[in-house]
Amino acid sequence: MSDDEQTPGTAGGKDEGRAGGTPAGPLPEEIRHFGTSWVDHENHYTARRLGLAAASFVAVVAAGFVLRFGYEGLQIANVGGFVNVLVVLMFAVCTAIAFVRTWDGFQRRPADPAREESLRSLKAIGFIGSLLAYGIRCLVEAPGEKLLRAEYETARTQYEKRRSHRTGNPATRKKPKRK
Repeated sequence: MSDDEQTPGTAGGKDEGRAGGTPAGPLPEEIRHFGTSWVDHENHYTARRLGLAAASFVAVVAAGFVLRFGYEGLQIANVGGFVNVLVVLMFAVCTAIAFVRTWDGFQRRPADPAREESLRSLKAIGFIGSLLAYGIRCLVEAPGEKLLRAEYETARTQYEKRRSHRTGNPATRKKPKRK
């Protein structure tokens, strides 16, 4: 990575500031649908949060109707009580797991990303749980904001600590005279 490249949450480039007037130091990570407006709660942050929460709850209701039509299809096909119970149980368990995993994902980074990747299909089946977790979290804050704010504040503190220890450009220091 060159000196001018930067990754979210890290200081990149030069200490004087970046092109375009962006301040030096760590940059906040973007959240989908919010960008970096979560840092200062600007650009209609609250309206965006409430709108996404409402959209999520509407999607939960629509998904419930779709699942209901699917269940009615099983009843029409007369597949039997065991299969009906199994399908309902599978969706209930997958929804609960998806809710818990999604909710936990907003609060901390996964300890084992490979395990989270392997649960992707389970979370897709229980998509209603993920939508519910997203909607409820949007009522409180931007999903993942608390986690990203803690990481950003830690990065800013570390940057300021490193920055305060510097006394200037070492190349411009006067060298002591040798005798």
